[in-house]
Amino acid sequence: MICASCGVFAGFYAEAESIAPHHTPGGFRNNYPHDANQSFWLWKWEQMKNGVPQPPPGGWKIPFVKTDAAALKANVSEPTVTWIGHSAFLLQLAGRNILVDPQFSQRASPVQFAGPKRIVPLPIGIDELPRIDVVLVSHNHYDHLDLASVKRLAELPGGGPLFLVPLGLKSWFNEIGIERVEELDWWQSRAEGPLTLTFVPGQHWSRRTPWDANQTLWGGWVIEGAGLKLIHTGDLGYSQDARDIGERLGPFDMALLPIGAYAPRWFMKTMHVDPAEAVQLRADLRAARAIGMHWGTFENLTDEPLDEPPAALAAQRSAAALTAEQFDVMRVGETRRIVPARGESR
Repeated sequence: MICASCGVFAGFYAEAESIAPHHTPGGFRNNYPHDANQSFWLWKWEQMKNGVPQPPPGGWKIPFVKTDAAALKANVSEPTVTWIGHSAFLLQLAGRNILVDPQFSQRASPVQFAGPKRIVPLPIGIDELPRIDVVLVSHNHYDHLDLASVKRLAELPGGGPLFLVPLGLKSWFNEIGIERVEELDWWQSRAEGPLTLTFVPGQHWSRRTPWDANQTLWGGWVIEGAGLKLIHTGDLGYSQDARDIGERLGPFDMALLPIGAYAPRWFMKTMHVDPAEAVQLRADLRAARAIGMHWGTFENLTDEPLDEPPAALAAQRSAAALTAEQFDVMRVGETRRIVPARGESR
């Protein structure tokens, strides 16, 4: 059973691990062995000692465009992807509007007077969105699950969207007054009209307070509909999980993959891929096209310059003999049509 107030699993027995190895009496764990997570406080001490990347004169050069909200509302048939920034995307597929990892606040933080601050304007507000049918949440970190954003989404006219969340998170949503929520374990699927939504594993972790490490699950989402198959991986370090997903659910027409928050590697490697690993992820997933995410939106989440990931991706893409069409980045706020792969090489 799940504790109503904290989402902590209770009553697990040793034999449960043989049924779901990522379930343990103390919380969840990753599928594959990896180095232990390194000290967050040592990283922060290094930042205090050495400083954090400073913007060049004139500020960071993050490509930005104001989202055409009217076009999104008018669209009822074209499959599209809109990058709202960081890991937040609006997907229009099979006549449905799907929002992934909604983060519309000015800070990725438990409070709005401190913490990582948005460095680019918000390209579209919640009130400007088309009606949202489904919200998908990858995990509970503040840059992916924002309290103010999900509460506002739940208050939208028409009863609010369906929230699909990782195992253990439903109670958190219930406690803030959101009842239309379902939680999924890895490899579980949920049909929503013409869509099939599947929660898939990735190497990461969860924590929202000092006391709830790994008490809720984390992962990515596979979205299928209208003859298209997409994946949003959420945050992840490189592991065999991507190959498992590719073999089990691939190939994909499009993959939304993280390319930022990779430095310093001694700290970030177990939890965030770098651009070279992101290129390998695309191959492992058997994705015809990929879009880079998780970069250029919030300050102080990483030690690399905030506008570095696209250049690093371009170098790795060239080394792998890929084209920009096969693995690209978008402007914050940009909308693109999703094109079927049509048997293109993956």
